[in-house]
Order: sequence, then C-alpha cells, then structure tokens
Amino acid sequence: MLDENAVTVAVPSVRPAGGPSIGLALGAGGARGFAQIPVIEAFDELGLKPALIVGSSMGAILGAGMAAGMTGKEIRDYTVETIGHRATVVSRLWGLGPSTMRDALGGFKLGQFNLERILKAFLPKEIPGDFAELKIPFKAIATDYYGQCEVVCDSGDLYEALAASAAIPALFMPIHRDGRLMVDGGIFNPVPYDHLSGLADIIVGVDVIGGPDTAGSFVPNRIDSLLGATQLLMQSNVALKMKLCQPDIYLRPEVNAFRVLDLLKARQIIEVNEVIKDQFKRDLEARIEDFIRR
Repeated sequence: MLDENAVTVAVPSVRPAGGPSIGLALGAGGARGFAQIPVIEAFDELGLKPALIVGSSMGAILGAGMAAGMTGKEIRDYTVETIGHRATVVSRLWGLGPSTMRDALGGFKLGQFNLERILKAFLPKEIPGDFAELKIPFKAIATDYYGQCEVVCDSGDLYEALAASAAIPALFMPIHRDGRLMVDGGIFNPVPYDHLSGLADIIVGVDVIGGPDTAGSFVPNRIDSLLGATQLLMQSNVALKMKLCQPDIYLRPEVNAFRVLDLLKARQIIEVNEVIKDQFKRDLEARIEDFIRR
C-alpha cells in the first residue's frame, strides 16, 4: 500500500509512473450527487487525476468542475457556500434581474425552469464555456427524448451540454442541442462507466441513485412519487448493465436519507459520506498495486 501521509502531498498526474490510467464515472441522483464529492477529494489526496471523466446529470456537473481543474475541496466549499446556502440561492436567482427573472428561468411552474440559465448563474467561474478549454477529457451523458437513446456530449458548448445532461423531466425544460431535444442523461445511463471501457486501465463508477428511505412510511407527494419511480427505472437499468459488464471499483454512497431535491442539505450529504473516502483510497491503491505487479 502507498503511505497515506506521503500521497497527500504528491503531484497529481493522469498516469502514475509505471502505473495505470484511471477512468471516473460520476452518476445521476440530483442532490444525492453531492455524496460524490469525497470521491473527488480522494483523488487529490492520492495525488492522482483521472485520464477521462464521464458523468450523468449531477455527476456531469461535478465532473465538469473536476475536469476544469478544480480540487475536491474547492468543489465542496463552493457547493456548500452556494447551493447549500438558502440566502445565496435566493440572491443568485434574484441577480438574474427581478423584472426579467420569470422569463430568464422560463417561468415559475415545474417543468418550465430554464436550467441552462440557472447553471450560468450558479456554476463557478472555473468551469469554461467550451469542452475544448477543459484540462481533463470529459463526456456528459444526455438523453435524446424523441430519438429514445443516450447522447454523448464531448465537444462544443459545455453549459448547454451540462443543462441537457441534468434536465430532470417535470422540473426543467428540455434542452435543444444539435437539432435534438434532450433531457436528463440519468434516464438512459445513470452511472455511465461503460463509456470508459477500453479507455482506462482502472474504471471507477459511483452510484448515487438511491431509493426511498426504508424507514419512511409517509405517502409521497406527486413530485416525490415521480422522482421515486424514475429512480426505480434507473436502478433497473444499472442492474442489467452490471450483469453485462462491471467497473473495477463500484461505489454506492449512503444517500437514501436524502431526497433528490434536498439541494440545501449539501453539507449534510457530503459529511455523511466522508466515510467512503478512505475505503475508496484503499481500494484504488490496491488496484494500482495489482496493475504494477502484472
């Protein structure tokens, strides 16, 4: 095993000397996706960077930050200080302009929110406007609504691609991109580790789909019922894909206690899943050592 104190100060590299390249797939799950931030921090603490990042929905948004060169700590701090802070959320939305905010957001009804405009108001300045400006190769997965298939976005307008990947139906307006109408990538591929096959020596997938809290007994409202049903479909998709191919490391953070729309609970979601970091580091170190010994 690598010495933990030593690797925390190592210079990050895409491929360690004599070691394997690593591909990272970050998954869909709405606010539950924040549980993936400790995984990103683990890469920093090990002095490693993925050779390729692919993400769906919230995983695409976090993956874009990582691909832009942000550290896990920077992503954590920014998330907690913005999305996880009610006053900041209100301020940013109001900053779109009180007289035009309704038009900018696409209306105030569910299903009409303009996610691309919202992302431009909330995402950090480190995330560029085009894929070509990213420091690590990155792919965002979206769903072609009429084409009934997934779409891999890896070039052109980055914000448009992120909005397409994260446009949860019934919450956000679909996104028009390249002549296609796109919605949330998690519908077709919630943990897109298959897009790393043959492109990295070690493939890591993070599953934050979750499900309803098993301790709950309340009757969900309409939006929770819709999102819960979507989660069941996502879980079915992943279960089938796992029978066909599996990543080298598959992580399932503890997310069931949080709802998909619990964005203001970003800090709690991250802190609850701190425990996954050390286990992931041990698993990744073991995989790297196995690769080097071959």
